[in-house]
Amino acid sequence: MEGSFWKGIEEPRSPASAAGQGMKVREERAMKTPIKSLQTVKIIIIGFLIIFTAGVVRAEESEITKEEVVKAQKAWGDALVNLGKTYTNGQDYKKAAENLVDNLYAYQTGQVLFKPTKAADIRFRTTKEGAISYFIGHNKDFPEDKGFALKPWTNVQFKNAATYINGNVAMAMGKYFFTPQKGDVVKVEYTFGYLKNDDGKLKIVLHHSSLPYTKK
Repeated sequence: MEGSFWKGIEEPRSPASAAGQGMKVREERAMKTPIKSLQTVKIIIIGFLIIFTAGVVRAEESEITKEEVVKAQKAWGDALVNLGKTYTNGQDYKKAAENLVDNLYAYQTGQVLFKPTKAADIRFRTTKEGAISYFIGHNKDFPEDKGFALKPWTNVQFKNAATYINGNVAMAMGKYFFTPQKGDVVKVEYTFGYLKNDDGKLKIVLHHSSLPYTKK
């Protein structure tokens, strides 16, 4: 009876024993804390690597190439020729002109710097309306415009003198040659600026065109 009585009572621990036990618990906690911190650091590093990799891939995808510039120039020439054909065939050339400007120029998303060749009264066309008027005329706000695309032209050939590319921005300057149905080829000098949008398509943000200067 006595044995069972004393067996159920724990022997009091000495202060030294209690202190030792407390130190052991603190050591275990101290060991667990660095492990958790290290895991947190690893997660953060992995997160940064994922974000960085995604950024690099996106930057590579948005980088304009010379081939894309040439493709954009051909698209402009083809659209101009097709606009002339649409007018000659008695079709909806106004809608075709609007599509040309919407598809090739960046008026929908921002400012476009457009200085066309045959413009004297209103030389700089900063609006979509001004650009469309230059190509097809018939606009009382731009009475000088006769419709550059309505000649019509049968071919447009670009010849770049130099191309500058910086990420999703590119510029090209040179000469382009316009072939009419009758008469001589017309040579004009140009500077085009392009911006690649989120869809990966090049849009014109700068278009400066002028006739070659000749010494007197």
